[in-house]
Amino acid sequence: MAQKFSKETYLYWYELMQLIRQFELKSEEMYKMAGKIRGFYHAYVGQEAIAAGCMTATNQEDPFITGYRDHGLALAKGVSPNAGMAELYGKATGISKGKGGSMHFFSKEHYFYGGHGIVGAQIGTGAGLAFAEQYRGSKNVVVCFFGDGAARQGMLHEVFNLAMLWKLPVIFVCENNNYAMGTSIERTSNVIDIYKLADAYEMPADKLDGMSPEAVHEGIARAAKRAREGDGPTLLEMKTYRYKGHSVSDPQKYRSKDEVEEYKDQDPITKVSKTILENNFASVNELKAIDDKIAAIVDASVKFAEESPWPDDNELLKDVYIDSSYPFIVD
Repeated sequence: MAQKFSKETYLYWYELMQLIRQFELKSEEMYKMAGKIRGFYHAYVGQEAIAAGCMTATNQEDPFITGYRDHGLALAKGVSPNAGMAELYGKATGISKGKGGSMHFFSKEHYFYGGHGIVGAQIGTGAGLAFAEQYRGSKNVVVCFFGDGAARQGMLHEVFNLAMLWKLPVIFVCENNNYAMGTSIERTSNVIDIYKLADAYEMPADKLDGMSPEAVHEGIARAAKRAREGDGPTLLEMKTYRYKGHSVSDPQKYRSKDEVEEYKDQDPITKVSKTILENNFASVNELKAIDDKIAAIVDASVKFAEESPWPDDNELLKDVYIDSSYPFIVD
């Protein structure tokens, strides 16, 4: 059967998803080694297809913003593994100068605007980024990611109303991995199909297979086209699954091992590698070479983080407060 996507696209997806997967697994390993990584840590393992599909359906200049499960999307937007690992270590060479940690990756250079620790806060900020793009007259589209737990925040409803009223160029992506921390969606809401929340605002919405980069790409491409043409926002609920706990300290007693294994049968990396092999886009040895390359890159990021300096004490309050005498200019 002919494929809708090219060999290059499938190989890009495979390499990106492997980078995210191996970076997250190595980071978790470093976290569990005393004193290496501290604070909160939320892995993106299992959700890689969303990052991959979003990247091929958007432009580099399209801003991304997300919550605290942010490493995978940051890597997708081009943040280097070195800068990411150094940030997890709290080193000065980190993407947020070692002061953001796991939950606050940020890179204006890569159009990645966080990494936000407050549940649902990025929904309002994402709409603000979209307003800025609209105000400047650009054709950029903001992709605003949040989880099923954040969909319970009142912020979402206020933002959806204004986003539709002002036709903001934003795609709201709910990464529904079934659990808000350890609580299933069925225990917190009468509406378990999150995409239906858009109906109250007459916002276009859809539910997609978040374990398929193909489905993600197609849904994002449709929504991006709509936004660039001035027709406003879209809500996309992407059904996905995290293989790890909510955070590294989560004992995961709320779900069975059988449930996790069942979802692993839908693993996006496995499915994409199967498609690559079936279409002769690459051989087993060529995929192994990609795996080895990624492993070397991730190992090098650990070495970089280990050898990087700690931030100076005089950095403590920098980037926290703004000088009140600074002239605010609106252009």
